[in-house]
Amino acid sequence: MGAQDGPSIVSVEFEVFGHVQGVYFTKYCRDMCQQLGIGGWVKNSKTGTILGKMQGDRGQVDKMVQWLSKTGSPGSKVDHCDLHNWEFLARQDFRGFSIRF
Repeated sequence: MGAQDGPSIVSVEFEVFGHVQGVYFTKYCRDMCQQLGIGGWVKNSKTGTILGKMQGDRGQVDKMVQWLSKTGSPGSKVDHCDLHNWEFLARQDFRGFSIRF
């Protein structure tokens, strides 16, 4: 018994900085999270960044963190991604992944 009892569910909030609005960043983010089985939400902020929260299997969330930090949507230019409020959860709070307005 121990840490290998099954997938560990993590939750993290993110903010992506750079040229990330007007390049379908939120749509690509949602589509990727849906494919990976990650729940949560994403939206454009009033200050030109992308804000969101994602919850899911640690390995899948780590893949999304890489995408948010390095790749982004076609046409975007990610400067950096801030991650905060990492938590371990017993189960996901979110059903699916949505774009908020």
